[in-house]
Amino acid sequence: MVEVFLPGTGGVMPLKNRHLACCWMEHNGRALLIDCGEGTQVALNKCGRRLSRLKTILFTHFHADHIAGLPGLLLSLGNCGKTDELMVAGPPGLRETVKSLLAIAPQLPFPIRLMELEGAEKFESCGYQISSLVLQHGIPCLAYCLILRRKPVFNPEKARKRNVPREFFKLLHEGECVTNTEGERISPDMVLDGMRPPIKICYITDTRPVKEMDAFAKDADLLISEGMYGVVNPEDKKHMCIPESIRLAENARVGKLWVTHYSPSFQQPEKYIPADKKTLVTAGYDGISCILKGK
Repeated sequence: MVEVFLPGTGGVMPLKNRHLACCWMEHNGRALLIDCGEGTQVALNKCGRRLSRLKTILFTHFHADHIAGLPGLLLSLGNCGKTDELMVAGPPGLRETVKSLLAIAPQLPFPIRLMELEGAEKFESCGYQISSLVLQHGIPCLAYCLILRRKPVFNPEKARKRNVPREFFKLLHEGECVTNTEGERISPDMVLDGMRPPIKICYITDTRPVKEMDAFAKDADLLISEGMYGVVNPEDKKHMCIPESIRLAENARVGKLWVTHYSPSFQQPEKYIPADKKTLVTAGYDGISCILKGK
């Protein structure tokens, strides 16, 4: 299962009741963070997140409300006793930007591995298969899709019939071969009942709609997408509004949509969610969370 939190859901500047947008995903004691606006470590603390579990940070882009909190978070990680590597990935310009921010967070007790993504790329981290999508913003900006492959269905009755000791069940479930009480070699395929569907999470913010979005988010269990405004703002063509995110969710046939990253002037986003969309769409507020167990 995957625990997903939105410790902050605001955009542009922090407010008294709304931290800047960031997303925390945790699986098997390893956590991944998407974006890190000012005060992110405070928002994470309010949500009860253990910073020591953070292994990876993904940046969508380098506007201040998405990255200015990095130095403070890094220092907090050091104070929590982190010594293992932290992976940081993001669009072109990542190395230069992080290097500049590290000037006020020197001598960290852990190494940082930077991965600069040129565009639509695929890689693995924290157990997820991660892919990126180029968005339409004023500067290079990426969306992320995270897929968690789940273990196949283990059939203990099949294992017992093949005289496999119970202490070997876990090894078989993890894909290893074992020897039963009669000295026979038992392979995982002999005791499994097929694969479970993966868990898919997509995160899209700071962009106008692009045609590749539907396929990118297709069949996601959870889509987290911006709702900077209630309707399209003709003075700002670099963001999506709530109706556009809803349309994306419907076209992609996602299981659930959280709208986030609201303008400071946008106080009641739920007013822009039609009554017949309430089962699909949730207006995200700071601290919203869920546990995805998969189908």
